[in-house]
Amino acid sequence: MKTLKLIPFLLLLILTSCSTVTVYSDYDKTVDFTPYKTYAYFKPGIDKVEISDLDKRRILHAIDDQMQSKGFTKSDNPDLLINIFTKSREQVDVNQFTAGWGYGWGWGWNPYMMYGGQTTVSTSTEGTLYIDLIDAKRKEMVWQGEGIGTLTRNIDKKDEKIAEFVGKILAQYPPVKK
Repeated sequence: MKTLKLIPFLLLLILTSCSTVTVYSDYDKTVDFTPYKTYAYFKPGIDKVEISDLDKRRILHAIDDQMQSKGFTKSDNPDLLINIFTKSREQVDVNQFTAGWGYGWGWGWNPYMMYGGQTTVSTSTEGTLYIDLIDAKRKEMVWQGEGIGTLTRNIDKKDEKIAEFVGKILAQYPPVKK
């Protein structure tokens, strides 16, 4: 009976673990976000981002799509300045699977399990994208979103992956005050 109660929990855990991008956001709780209607990019900050120009354009294009879908327009005299920052790290996963013959039920040491073992090593690149929104008049950051997920080198999937990162990050803007 206890296992039947665990099944919905396990399904929920499996479904939430399928999300490939984890997002967080932080903001200045004293700021009213409703007057912000226009944006531009903070060029000095964007120029310092150490990724390829192609990926940079992909990110900026995805931000444009998201901001415009929220009703924002690009402007030479913006309410908000947008800056981005990226970082990445290699992740190494080592999995060891041992199959053997033994006796009895349950967990524990089995002297026969030393035969038939297999170890696999895989690597992936985990990337983090930060999107900063800066009040253009006060020159202060008012909101920051962060997305963490596995990156791809597959050129056919890059646009989709970057759009997923940006979409999930900016889904948290504007913040909902509690």
